[in-house]
Amino acid sequence: VPSTGASDRPPESLRECKGNGAQSLIGQVATAELAQRAITATGASRLRWIQPGMAVTMDYRIDRLNIYLDGSNRVEKISCG
Repeated sequence: VPSTGASDRPPESLRECKGNGAQSLIGQVATAELAQRAITATGASRLRWIQPGMAVTMDYRIDRLNIYLDGSNRVEKISCG
């Protein structure tokens, strides 16, 4: 089947997150603007904020960006999965 351009993009739920694109955000305060910048930088379709002591599922999603926060609501770590 010939390529038609826009249909070549994977569905939103299958876009792969690339965590290296957002590492410069570490140390910044968590805001909606930071979330949007992180999503744009990584190509993720989903975002999960993870606060200290928070229980999280261990399922792996290629389209999800995880932003770990410290006790001061600052970004401590960024990863995909």
